[in-house]
Amino acid sequence: MVQLEAHPLLDARCFVTTFPRPLGELGRVEAVMALLSTTAAAPLSADDAVRTAVRDLLRHGGYKPTGRGKPASEYLVRAVTEGALNSINAAVDACNVVSLHSGLPISVVDLSLAKAPFRVGLASEGASYVFNQGGQTIDLAGLLCLFDADGPCANAVKDSQRTKTTPQTTKTLSILWGTSALPGRAQAAASWYRALLESIGAQTSDA
Repeated sequence: MVQLEAHPLLDARCFVTTFPRPLGELGRVEAVMALLSTTAAAPLSADDAVRTAVRDLLRHGGYKPTGRGKPASEYLVRAVTEGALNSINAAVDACNVVSLHSGLPISVVDLSLAKAPFRVGLASEGASYVFNQGGQTIDLAGLLCLFDADGPCANAVKDSQRTKTTPQTTKTLSILWGTSALPGRAQAAASWYRALLESIGAQTSDA
């Protein structure tokens, strides 16, 4: 389903999740939210070596993963530590839990809003997209992105507003932005992520 272009560091994992009901009806899942803490027991934990490896992955194409352009996984640590992260929906909450503890950025795309074919590759010079409801944009030049038929729609920093989940979402595509510098971490994170989703009644399949 997702074509991965050649890259010397990328170790991505992709899978599709089908939820039993629209996310708006599933609501907040307390068992998932209990894990959204830096002190929660989890099968993975991140450190400075993980942070450095993820930044090196994003730097390879020329992107600078610093400041406001840092990996989403780094933002999560700060947001959780400051108590600034609330429940969004079951899909995003599970994503945030696994990203927080694994240290890997993860994208979640609503498959009813994205259009096949899908591929992962480097964005070209001048590429950008809107990433929030306020209309703010991110410069994508040199950044690894997920592309659909209409262009880039997700990456390890900020996902596109046009394909983000909504209360009506029932099917998603998840991309774990792993790196070969951390052997086995992407697979371990994906396995835990899928198990977490399946524990709340969702079905997952390889992409």
